[in-house]
Amino acid sequence: MAHTEHPMQALAAYLPDSTFDEVVQYLHQYKVHLTVTRERKSVLGDYRNAVHGKNHRISVNGNLNKYAFLITLIHELAHLLTFDTYGHKVNAHGKEWKHIYSGLLAGFVQRKLFPDDITAALKSSLQNPAASSCAEEGLMRVLRNYDARTPGIALVEELPKGAQFATKDGRIFTKGDKRRKRYTCTEVKTGAIYLFSPVYEVRKV
Repeated sequence: MAHTEHPMQALAAYLPDSTFDEVVQYLHQYKVHLTVTRERKSVLGDYRNAVHGKNHRISVNGNLNKYAFLITLIHELAHLLTFDTYGHKVNAHGKEWKHIYSGLLAGFVQRKLFPDDITAALKSSLQNPAASSCAEEGLMRVLRNYDARTPGIALVEELPKGAQFATKDGRIFTKGDKRRKRYTCTEVKTGAIYLFSPVYEVRKV
């Protein structure tokens, strides 16, 4: 996996203004080895606990906008703090992690370090955060407003019914009806039906 191990000062380029010092304090205090990686399809970030004398390891996708990068880093720091307190005795995204993550995130929110629309989306999830920000559709929509837009890329929910789109692996689908929270979409080549999140990014065909 291609990655870049960033000196602390270089990390500032990935973070919102006025957040660098606090983030670095956590990284130094808990001896975190932070890696900024290329985009990964399945995860935005990852945490590996310290073992055999090695430091805690956190990786975050470097293609995220600054606010998404910080939220993902806070998510992974919460895993570190949960492990530091409970070891492997609790569920990865159980009530202990949720409590720690909400506390960390609330500290940044209270300092008004996020734009108003992101702050509103975060406040709505502080009581019961999802295992991934990708699972919080409202937050994903708002964070996407701060991405560099790529021509031809859209969310599934933005396409009209019957429109065709391509996923990152090149498969072509036709958008169908919404079933509860997800859209039924038919793969053109096989006729198989799949369910897509409304905020899944695809390429217009």
